[in-house]
Amino acid sequence: MTASPYWIAHKGQPLQGSLTIPGDKSVSHRSVMFAALADGVSRIDGFLEGEDTRATAAIFSQMGVRIDTPSPSQRIVHGVGVDGLKAPSASLDCGNAGTGMRLLAGLLAAQPFDSVMVGDESLSRRPMRRVTGPLGEMGAKIETEADGTPPLRVQGGQTLRGIAFASPVASAQVKSAVLLAGLYAEGETSVIEPHPTRDYSERMLRAFGVDIEFSPGKARLRGGQRLRPTDIVVPADFSSAAFFLVAASVIPGSELRLRAVGLNPRRTGLLAALRLMGADITEENHAEQGGEAVADLVVRYAPLHGAEIPEALVPDMIDEFPALFVAAAAAQGNTVVRGAAELRVKESDRLAAMATGLRTLGVQVDETEDGATIHGGAALGSGTIESHGDHRIAMAFAIAGQLSTGEVRVNDIANVATSFPDFDGLATGAGFGLRAG
Repeated sequence: MTASPYWIAHKGQPLQGSLTIPGDKSVSHRSVMFAALADGVSRIDGFLEGEDTRATAAIFSQMGVRIDTPSPSQRIVHGVGVDGLKAPSASLDCGNAGTGMRLLAGLLAAQPFDSVMVGDESLSRRPMRRVTGPLGEMGAKIETEADGTPPLRVQGGQTLRGIAFASPVASAQVKSAVLLAGLYAEGETSVIEPHPTRDYSERMLRAFGVDIEFSPGKARLRGGQRLRPTDIVVPADFSSAAFFLVAASVIPGSELRLRAVGLNPRRTGLLAALRLMGADITEENHAEQGGEAVADLVVRYAPLHGAEIPEALVPDMIDEFPALFVAAAAAQGNTVVRGAAELRVKESDRLAAMATGLRTLGVQVDETEDGATIHGGAALGSGTIESHGDHRIAMAFAIAGQLSTGEVRVNDIANVATSFPDFDGLATGAGFGLRAG
């Protein structure tokens, strides 16, 4: 049996330079999906060359969509229209991509053919009833395992009806799945959320010519619409940039420029949280790419202090909490997080994993059902961290290693490639002390 890959993270140099972060994963998933459904050829630039996004592209290839790769980070998608997908001859493997599986559930529920979606060990533990429930209300027939986890077995040939769905969870994936099914449904489909979530799907559907109304926390479209082909430039992924924002904030002497990072307002809660803690992050060269606001982020080291994170920021930074927990450990004083129960159903139970890992390094963490209090300011020690196959946990503790008095071993890092290929190359180039084992 081959041993799982790991990192040894240790104190490096102050972070310096200008970095290009890989393309946004959420935008990359959606760009392939919507281009495949369009009536013609679309070009995608800045596509994330990660395992998750490649898995989504491969799924559409299985369903008869021709996708060319003229060069890395580029795709030319020959759309087949909303009614042109073909029945796959085998299961559709989503890998580690919760976004891929949940959005595809909405799309596949409306097709005339049956399909089965599977995922890796981590994805196979993630809850899917939050998606299959509302899709069932629309007339879809999707079976899960007894505990509501994948595989998803989708029975085709169903007639879908538009619904007014009041989502009990603030989840862009749930919202997007319902809206995608709504494209095929009779009548109008609307989604109201308990808190506004990122609006990537709404913005991109509009870019592909769909008549969709949306505002924070609300979205509405009518069924029967077609998509026109369009060219998409994918911005740099804010969730990936987050690790360098935190690292440069906490490593003395650092100054980094992160180029053309996506600043979707429903994604950038971490910026507000770090600034609340005293971070020195400025925005330059504002522009727009693929319907999304982008800017260069210039981050300089600044002493951080603990803060109570406003619950209103939580939905806008749900993927960035592992990095935030490391910033909190480095800050002077206590940082309090509440309202983040969603972290328990991500790729791992991120609350428990971060609390356990930080305690291993000597940080006091008081864990609650929906958050934690991190007692910052103490020197971080050495230790072995279990990432539980969660790429964001692994990258967060790569940062922690830069603050350690010794070495931090981070186990099970293979899934970093799902969202941030060559993270370790960019990190060591900027000054991280990090080596693979």
